[in-house]
Amino acid sequence: MSATTHSGPAATTQQRRRAAAAPKTAYRPRGSRGRGASLALHATLLTASAIAVFPVLWIVFISMGPSTAWQQPGEVVHHLGLGNYRFVLFHSDFPKWFVNSVIVAGATTVLGVLIASSAGYAISRMKFPGHKSLMWTFLITQMFPVAVLIVPLYNLLAQLDLLDTYLGLVLVYCTISVPFCAWMLKGYFDTIPRDIDEAGRVDGLTPFGTFWRLIVPLARPGLAVTAFYSFLTAWGEVAYSTQFMTDRTTLAAGIRTFAADQRADWGSMTAASVLIAIPAAIVFLVVQRHLVAGLTAGGTKG
Repeated sequence: MSATTHSGPAATTQQRRRAAAAPKTAYRPRGSRGRGASLALHATLLTASAIAVFPVLWIVFISMGPSTAWQQPGEVVHHLGLGNYRFVLFHSDFPKWFVNSVIVAGATTVLGVLIASSAGYAISRMKFPGHKSLMWTFLITQMFPVAVLIVPLYNLLAQLDLLDTYLGLVLVYCTISVPFCAWMLKGYFDTIPRDIDEAGRVDGLTPFGTFWRLIVPLARPGLAVTAFYSFLTAWGEVAYSTQFMTDRTTLAAGIRTFAADQRADWGSMTAASVLIAIPAAIVFLVVQRHLVAGLTAGGTKG
């Protein structure tokens, strides 16, 4: 009995000594990377970032040099300045183009988001004749190239006396943005519980009141994505603006006037390109906190 009593603590002590003497295996937390893998990942990310940023930095660099020095970086370095920006802003029609683009892009964004959100909500919540056909129509309209649509759209605008008008170009841009935005918002509205609609009806709200007061505040991320897409559609489009506008030229169409038949004014073109990108970057910064949520939520259901 006494031997058994004394052997227990002794055995426990020996086990502790063996455990302490045994080599310890290094365990990394789940999801952690080794030093080599981390270095390879960061090197890949830095390389990809440099490739993505280089064209932008090159355009900014060329815009600060002489107009004929786009292929001679050394000449640009020795003649850095803001002369091209002064010429574009004060000695060209750039301010007029800018105002036209702001009007068209702003109206396209507002009208496009209103139509797309209403259509997306109706398709998500209501069952009506032609429900599936409408969704397929939205999808099919995205399959036609611009070159095919220019002539019929031009004839329609001519018959409605909307050529060279802001309203005509805004309606044309809505034909591009609304189908895609309606599809995206339909998927986003599918993720919002229908109990909210039922609660609105219990409180006496109309279907539009439920949509406007309850659903729209919850759909801000999706609306931000569609607003950004609608803005970029109108801000950077060239083909329709070139064909449908003569006196009210927008930025994307007006910048091509810096390229003559014999020689291109690269300094003015690159300076105008940088100035055109600034408003788009500002809009992106305003809505960027909603972009990831809006782009991913629509794919979780529906």
